[in-house]
Amino acid sequence: MKKRYKTLYTLNDFMIGLWFLAGSILFLFESAKTVGVWLFIVGSLQLVMRPAIALANDLHVKRENERQDSLRRAKRLSE
Repeated sequence: MKKRYKTLYTLNDFMIGLWFLAGSILFLFESAKTVGVWLFIVGSLQLVMRPAIALANDLHVKRENERQDSLRRAKRLSE
C-alpha cells in the first residue's frame, strides 16, 4: 500500500513541475499570460495536495497498524 502512495506523491510532484514550467514559458508571451497564471494556480493547488497525500498515507498506515494490533490481541485471547 505504501508503494501506491509513493507513486501518487511522485506523480503529483511531476505534474507540479510540468504546470510551473509550462506556466513560466507561457508567461513570456503577452497573449498567453492568462493561461500561464491558471497553470500556476493549478500547480499551487497540487502543492497543497502534497501534505494531503502524506496525511492520507499516515492515516491509512495508522488504521492498518490498529487493525493488526486488534487481530493480535484477539488471537492471544483465544489461545
